Amino acid sequence: MAFSRGCNPSNLQCFLDSITPVVPSRTASQSHTQEINHLWQPAGKEMVEYFELKDLWHSYEEWSAFGASTKVVLSNGQTVKQYYVPYLSAIQIYTNQTIVSNRNKAEGNVAVEFESDSWSDDTGSDKLSRSLSNNSSKAWDSVSEDSSSDQPVSWPMRDKLGSIYLDYFESCSPNWRIPLSNKITELAKDHQALTTLRSMDISPASWMAVAWYPIYPIPNGSNNKDLLTCFLTYHTLSSSFLDDADDFYEDDQCHPSLYMDSKLRGLKSDKIPLSPFGLATYKMRGDLWVKPDTIEHLKFTQLHYAAHSWVKQLNIYHHDLNFFSRDSFV
Repeated sequence: MAFSRGCNPSNLQCFLDSITPVVPSRTASQSHTQEINHLWQPAGKEMVEYFELKDLWHSYEEWSAFGASTKVVLSNGQTVKQYYVPYLSAIQIYTNQTIVSNRNKAEGNVAVEFESDSWSDDTGSDKLSRSLSNNSSKAWDSVSEDSSSDQPVSWPMRDKLGSIYLDYFESCSPNWRIPLSNKITELAKDHQALTTLRSMDISPASWMAVAWYPIYPIPNGSNNKDLLTCFLTYHTLSSSFLDDADDFYEDDQCHPSLYMDSKLRGLKSDKIPLSPFGLATYKMRGDLWVKPDTIEHLKFTQLHYAAHSWVKQLNIYHHDLNFFSRDSFV
């Protein structure tokens, strides 16, 4: 099958670009920094590029309060801005106790609190419940009844994983969730290193998934049901993906670096974009987001496959992915 490449990016690509967090890039010397866990860093490389998790959480604050906007070109040629609010769907952080202890001591053992005053009930995100039908809520409950999240983790080179520091999977109905920044603040009360760890402190198995739910388009009044599409994006939390972490992946097809922008590998700039390496969708109909028989559709299929490969390789149950998959047409 021949795939065509459009002149303009698809609506899906615009969405992925719009919700990709961009964090400050920092560097440290492997030979002079004792805090670096050399087990997870490439041999023979003097400088290590990394980002701080607190910068990552900061990048979600405005989106959590007001929604992230993405440009959507409708079938009639009209362009709207669709807004999405991020919710933490799942997160796993693997590291070791020594690193956690050092990072807590370096920050005075005080968790960094986020400013959440900008969040209020009268923002557009309270419309989330109205974008989810009763049928969807019932389907969500049925998936919850079948869920089991206490399966053991299976991973090659298990001794290199480190210890699980944070293991959180959201399973409540979207109507009862709080935005990502608020959830991180809540989790940080019991996991203070969540705001002090750096990407080089954690193993390549560390990741998170973000659920994006629509709140409203501007201008309002569009009856296009595809604007109700929900997304689930997967992001790595380790800086090892910037180099060589091949030993950690049984299945080469779910290696995160395969599905990120090529500029992430060997990136030499002051910013690091954490593009999704996996994707799932809910209520996606027609071809509004991505046209069939295009390069963009092939990428969408690969991202969808990568999400399922990732959770399969970790041998975990991800409630949101299971729910979204019931509605998938891939």
